[in-house]
Amino acid sequence: MNDPILRGALDDAGYPAYTMGSAAGMIGVTPAFLRGLGTHGLLSPGRSDGGHRRYSRDELTLASRVRDVTREGMSLAAACRIVELEQLLAAALAELAVLRQQLAAPPGDDDRRLA
Repeated sequence: MNDPILRGALDDAGYPAYTMGSAAGMIGVTPAFLRGLGTHGLLSPGRSDGGHRRYSRDELTLASRVRDVTREGMSLAAACRIVELEQLLAAALAELAVLRQQLAAPPGDDDRRLA
């Protein structure tokens, strides 16, 4: 593959490459399930020139997690909220780790503290 634009799109987990039917089949859900994730605000899939939904690998990862939570007995709305909160918690923990690392920097290492 010599096209750098195409290669970049395929490497980008956020690139909306999958049609609704393909996405649903890949993770074992119905198209209605994927539409429901948009209704509940968890996913905002890209759109093709014709207006059809396109899903990224990142979105399919989230959709798979919601699928797993719903199979544990949660409603779709509750599962979407749980996954949203899991994402927020992961981001907060990552930020906390960076801040702790900055605080642990030696006193004369200003570049590391200000990064």
